[in-house]
Amino acid sequence: MFSLREPAAQTGMTFHQMTERIRYEGAYPTREQAEDVTRAVLGALGRQLTGAERVELAARLPVEAALDLTSQIPDAQRLTGWSFVKDLATRSGGTLATARWDTGTVLRIVGHLAGPDLLDRILTQLPSGYALLFGRAELTQAA
Repeated sequence: MFSLREPAAQTGMTFHQMTERIRYEGAYPTREQAEDVTRAVLGALGRQLTGAERVELAARLPVEAALDLTSQIPDAQRLTGWSFVKDLATRSGGTLATARWDTGTVLRIVGHLAGPDLLDRILTQLPSGYALLFGRAELTQAA
């Protein structure tokens, strides 16, 4: 069994620091709003990720964030990136624009904590459209 605290300690980021960074980058007026957005996006991501990538990502996040990610049972239906944003907007009662902003803000930080190798594997597992949400270019193969 592994400790959820070790890898997060390696990144040097606590949940408070993570949400403060999300607050700054997302221009949220309060820490509470940044925490709410963080928890909503991580929960939604937890419904999409499975397997080793889910476990490894949880291990690299601060404990509170890891619990938000892993407290969700993965959905049988995999959502594309755009469907992910629409689902988040519906669940949160927000607009598509704010859900897209929230998703991009949180997932950029999550991608940083994951590191490039794990993020590559996560993006390989997920349907199309997630790379942009993590702040990466969506590359497609030529026909």
